[in-house]
Amino acid sequence: MRGIVCSLALALLSATPALAQDMREPAGDLAAPVQQKSPAESRSDRLDALMARLHRETDRRDALSAEQDIWELWMASDSPTAEVLLQQATRAMNDGAPEPALTILNRLTGAYPDFAEAWNKRATLHFMMGNYQASLADIEKVLDLEPRHFGALSGRGMIHQRQKNYSAAVAAYEEALAINPNMPSVKEAVKEIEKIERGI
Repeated sequence: MRGIVCSLALALLSATPALAQDMREPAGDLAAPVQQKSPAESRSDRLDALMARLHRETDRRDALSAEQDIWELWMASDSPTAEVLLQQATRAMNDGAPEPALTILNRLTGAYPDFAEAWNKRATLHFMMGNYQASLADIEKVLDLEPRHFGALSGRGMIHQRQKNYSAAVAAYEEALAINPNMPSVKEAVKEIEKIERGI
């Protein structure tokens, strides 16, 4: 009997380190490291939160702050080269050099076709140059990539308004306002069209 007890004691002692190890280390699934989000996923989450803020904010300054943050996210890319090209195109547009800007944006949209803001910037440039159909085509691409792009939607409204297609203009403006209700210029454009349609 004593021999049996000793054998059991030795067995327990030898098993104790393994048991302790099991207690210290969680199972493989529980110990798996949390996967870090990619920069694009982080921007998407941040964008969702900011879009929600646009509808909650009643103070114009706070709403404008959220809107500016959204534009900064839209202008960001996983590629530093894409961001540099977008900056170069913007600088050329601001300097009154549409043709060099167009060359840069053609290169940018060709190399980074999933960069929505590249298409939006080219849509803006085409609008400035009076190329309305080309601008509308680029706006469609923007909205395919980012359906909540209120800037592209308001741009569509401006083109239709210039073309005196007032019903389409109002529809685009209302879509933009449904996403971002804090755009005074768009609200004024809707009022102007309503006056025109009433013959005022």
